Amino acid sequence: MADHTFHARAFVENIPLREIAGAFPEARRSAHELWYRTAAGGIVFVYPFGAMAFYDVPAPEREREIGRLRATRPALTDAQATDDLEVREEAGARPDVRDGVLYVEELRFEGASVVAMTTAQSAAMDYYERIVDQMFASTDHLVDRLEKEGRAPIRTRPLHRFIGTAIGTRNEVLSVLHLLDKPDAIWDDADADRIYHELRAEYDLADRYLSLEHKLRSVQEALELVLDMSRDHRLLLLEVTVVLLIVAEIVLSLVHH
Repeated sequence: MADHTFHARAFVENIPLREIAGAFPEARRSAHELWYRTAAGGIVFVYPFGAMAFYDVPAPEREREIGRLRATRPALTDAQATDDLEVREEAGARPDVRDGVLYVEELRFEGASVVAMTTAQSAAMDYYERIVDQMFASTDHLVDRLEKEGRAPIRTRPLHRFIGTAIGTRNEVLSVLHLLDKPDAIWDDADADRIYHELRAEYDLADRYLSLEHKLRSVQEALELVLDMSRDHRLLLLEVTVVLLIVAEIVLSLVHH
């Protein structure tokens, strides 16, 4: 029996693997991940959607490896989103998650890469859920104001920026849709395939993504409605102003006569 630990950390920015590959000459790279072994025998995985996963890497060594990554991407921002998973090898065990622990008979590299990617996906989704919830709350505040005052804000520039942020966030979430795709490792390893399905159910990534997409769509639709009402209000004010100017001109002409 052997126990293994996985720790994942998400970042705000995406990580272009091609650009950082030169700083990790010992690493192997694919389209979906970059990975390498540490001096102590653990494995570090780096993902383009802005996350790192550590397989049997002690905490002090994790910080050193994060420091290596930051040296190549100085603007990298910690998203304050992490995830941890314990994996236990047990004779005769089929991949199964019990009490937050994944049991397997043997954890080969293919299975480990699936665990690493899934924990990294979960950490990234935690970050997206947080920023989308904040955006959802801000939109509710706008809608509440609309209900109380009966009109939309006159200034449209802040609304334009807010809508742009909502659309940008939605596009970013859509861009990591491959989070839910099957990792390459499962095609060649039946145990890795079973691990993938167990962890997919445990982390509930598909439903979490659908919930994010629904909230972002609701935010976008609500903001577009508020923006339309704000434009209508501005047009009404413009029309009233034009009418008042015409009336003023008529009054002034009568006074002169």
